[in-house]
Amino acid sequence: MDRARLTCVKQVENAIHYIVRDAQMAQQVTLAGDDDNFPLTLSWTEWNKDDDSNIEHEVIYSIVSGELKRSCYVNRGEPSETLVENVVARYIDSDPDNTNCDYAGGVLSLELTAAITGFPKEVSETREVEITTRPDW
Repeated sequence: MDRARLTCVKQVENAIHYIVRDAQMAQQVTLAGDDDNFPLTLSWTEWNKDDDSNIEHEVIYSIVSGELKRSCYVNRGEPSETLVENVVARYIDSDPDNTNCDYAGGVLSLELTAAITGFPKEVSETREVEITTRPDW
């Protein structure tokens, strides 16, 4: 396997790792892009047993210039709001035919493609995954 293919595989696996982790916690899933696609917003409430309060989490995944960005908000809109932004994967194909998501019946379906051009030929790697989200009680 050549270096470009290995890079594509690793980038797709990184993207899936982060999205699966957040989606399994999510109680609410919102697809806000064209055709209910990216950006993908995942939200959940965590109970803070130390002071008997709730902690609100919101994670937004967006694709910007081939990078999958993860913006994580805690207690958004509150004085204690925190924000962490990072790039979780590169070379992500933003074409909705190759990278897309759908949410129905508590299951988030993802198809993610990483593609590298500029070599003798284009190299790409696609993964599909279905994730069951947490019920919103």
